[in-house]
Amino acid sequence: MTVAELIASGASQFTEAKLAFGHGTNSARDEATWLVLWALGLPLDTPLEGEDSKANMPVALADVERIAMLFAERIRTRKPAAYLTHEAWLQGVSFYVDERVIIPRSLIAELMADGSMDYWLKESTQNVLDLCTGSGSLAILAALTYPEVTVTGSDLSANALAVAHINVAKHELEERIMLVESDGFTAPELQTRGPFDLILCNPPYVNAASMATLPPEYRAEPALALDGNTAGSADGMDFVRVLLRDAAQYMSDDAVLVLEIGNERDHFEAAFPHLDAIWLQTSAGEDQVLLLGRETLQQKS
Repeated sequence: MTVAELIASGASQFTEAKLAFGHGTNSARDEATWLVLWALGLPLDTPLEGEDSKANMPVALADVERIAMLFAERIRTRKPAAYLTHEAWLQGVSFYVDERVIIPRSLIAELMADGSMDYWLKESTQNVLDLCTGSGSLAILAALTYPEVTVTGSDLSANALAVAHINVAKHELEERIMLVESDGFTAPELQTRGPFDLILCNPPYVNAASMATLPPEYRAEPALALDGNTAGSADGMDFVRVLLRDAAQYMSDDAVLVLEIGNERDHFEAAFPHLDAIWLQTSAGEDQVLLLGRETLQQKS
């Protein structure tokens, strides 16, 4: 078989199995392509069209059998491909992942990469907090995007922080990124590390109705990183309520908070009807990520 034939086979199987995507790929073909290239040790940007295409490259029988087993595992377990490869990519940067962390896919990453956030930052933006850091992906991307800043990544989950430590070491950023176990702002280290000039947060925000209907691929991820209803609400805003109540006291005068809330804008605006948020344009639209200044948060409180 050739590379193209293997990809076509995987895409057909994934479509027939009605798998769900959204953890780095958005279609059966893209997911099959990812797994084939990974299994063959080929870069993910390997050309499959044009003069340099590898589409017709023959694949050894042993590799064909190994890839067939990988396809079968993806279908049987319904785990996202990143958990099978232990690798996820965000804005062209590679991260180690396993079932201890949500798979990196935050839209905040693209706002850093394309400079969309820069308008609200200052020369004095030196101290960054990535709250709910998970795998550490946003903390690492912040450090790579803004070489002059220091970053604190915090998370409630010790398991997630163990993965974040792997990624910080992988990118040799131990001197610029500190990881802290904290439920929101409760850890004393956040008081001593602050005030922060920029807070990034991709928190658990999925509402109760959506949590109940998540596909198996999403249920394979830690519920702690998704479920925004752990304090008893149903709108997914439990963590966000605490965040917006407490954030201002940890922010410098010109600081901003960049918050991702996914498809929950309606619930967000119902929960905070008088909050004047700035909604940022992303590839998913302008209702998924918002920005709040310290002054706005102080007025709320």
